[in-house]
Amino acid sequence: MIDKEILDIVACPNCKKDLVLNMDKLLCKHCKKEYNIDGDIPILLD
Repeated sequence: MIDKEILDIVACPNCKKDLVLNMDKLLCKHCKKEYNIDGDIPILLD
């Protein structure tokens, strides 16, 4: 599970909007991109 402190500061690298936790991925509701989480580390690369 990703730490709440990380979730509070991480942003979508594409549009700079907030990301939300969706199951085991981070989701940008603005541009609809999904980012994987590997070992509690968000992978924000395209």
